[in-house]
Amino acid sequence: MKFKKTAALLSAAVLLVGCSTGGSGGGESGDDVTLTYSLWDENQLPAYQSCTDAFTEKTGIKVEITQSAWDDYWQNITTDLVTGTAPDVITDHVQYYPELADNGQLLDISSYVEADGIDLDQYTGGLADLWVKDGARYGLPQDWDTVALVYNVAAAEAAGYTADDFANLTWNPTDGGTFGKAIAHMSIDKNGVRGDEPGFDKNNVQTYGWTLETGGGVVGQSQWSWSALSTGFEYLDKNPFGTKYQLDDQRLIDTLTWWQNQIAAGYVVPREQAGQLGLVPEMEQNIGAMVSDGSWRITTWAESTAQEFAFAPLPEGPEGRVTIINGLAPSITASTKHPDEAWQLVKFIGSTECQNLVADTGVVFPAITSAAERSDEVRTSKGIDAQVFLDEALAEGGTAYYPITLHATEVNNEAQAVIDEIQELKVTPAEALPALNDRINAILEG
Repeated sequence: MKFKKTAALLSAAVLLVGCSTGGSGGGESGDDVTLTYSLWDENQLPAYQSCTDAFTEKTGIKVEITQSAWDDYWQNITTDLVTGTAPDVITDHVQYYPELADNGQLLDISSYVEADGIDLDQYTGGLADLWVKDGARYGLPQDWDTVALVYNVAAAEAAGYTADDFANLTWNPTDGGTFGKAIAHMSIDKNGVRGDEPGFDKNNVQTYGWTLETGGGVVGQSQWSWSALSTGFEYLDKNPFGTKYQLDDQRLIDTLTWWQNQIAAGYVVPREQAGQLGLVPEMEQNIGAMVSDGSWRITTWAESTAQEFAFAPLPEGPEGRVTIINGLAPSITASTKHPDEAWQLVKFIGSTECQNLVADTGVVFPAITSAAERSDEVRTSKGIDAQVFLDEALAEGGTAYYPITLHATEVNNEAQAVIDEIQELKVTPAEALPALNDRINAILEG
């Protein structure tokens, strides 16, 4: 569910397609209808297969699920929209739905929601608000994710840190707080010298205190969003659908400058090395000791046989702890021949019945708060303590929305190139971010 850069093909293709014509009635019904439904996360496939099986048993409407990896998924959706063979229901992301909606490729479900009296307040963190554009609604929340700290237990203990220490880390862009000290102390060169000790060799590091995950675009969801947001920074003049990014904000400049300084000091895995390895191998090989990561990867860390990992709250910044809360939703494509039946599926996915089935797998946090709590209980029963992700989602003032605008692919591609250069120490945030901000806002104006 986190942001990843996908092919710009999506943005180009939606411009080629006019408003699709959806069915105006229910068409066939019950046993005569087979809906197509797509998703990208193979880990969630069994959970939603259980949901669709229950849906078929309840309604008689059959559902065929297709699953493909993230990049392939959006390329396939793009092609299917162009050729008129798109699934009836797609798993949607806030980065992509605005463009699809703007081009008439999604069905407005507002009338269905109103007619069936759906309680939009049951969803965690106001997530239902993210799926409304120009008064039209394009989805019901199905799950959510937040970001927390993941650390190598053995590395932490060797450095003299306890779980309580990690639960109370602080951060600021001036000296890094206790979190900055932890990054330095948990960095170890190939001679066994720690980053905060004399003689540390930043050019020959064995374990970096902080693991770099490449990508993230304009959002940096798992990478740096939390640190910038904890200073009071906001991506847009309003969200959703702001008209101007605010990447020239001094608070963001200071935040990314601090991060750049940690890379230069040898406390963070260099981008070139990180790109070659990938996040999970970095952590499992103890090349990195800590990282901020999303709840979508809880199972990966909890079930690792290479290392023991634990979760902790994000470090507390000058304005507290703040994480992006993001979520997915099923959307109905405008070309469906079965809009009424497709709505029944969307409604079921957004219901307590389905979300409790998803909760029982412990794979993801469902959007309905009671189901999310149930999901956490399932993990606890398996010996997985991931309560911090739920605590962050429910904390007052502890969450911020993923920035939602039109032209998201173009904006993210533009931003990613600059973030890469910052991480490679080729440009400074002070010189690069204001210029990037101007280019991105020109894209939004276009």
